Amino acid sequence: MNERIKELLEQAGVKYVTMPKDTVYEKFAELIVKECIDKIETYRIPVGNSSSGELACEWTYDALKEIRDEIKEHFGVEE
Repeated sequence: MNERIKELLEQAGVKYVTMPKDTVYEKFAELIVKECIDKIETYRIPVGNSSSGELACEWTYDALKEIRDEIKEHFGVEE
């Protein structure tokens, strides 16, 4: 189980002991993280048709992808 997920479970007052229970907690945490990632991946910023608006949109989308990847790495979530 990812160490950060263990820490969050402890903060929530969940006492985990052994497998298969750990597996359920880990899967639950992964599902929450994946749902948050899905929100990031579908986020779009409305901009006008100007070239500067398109560039701003591209930069923002690149930043969102970087945030998504950092979240995946932080929580050890695979695709």
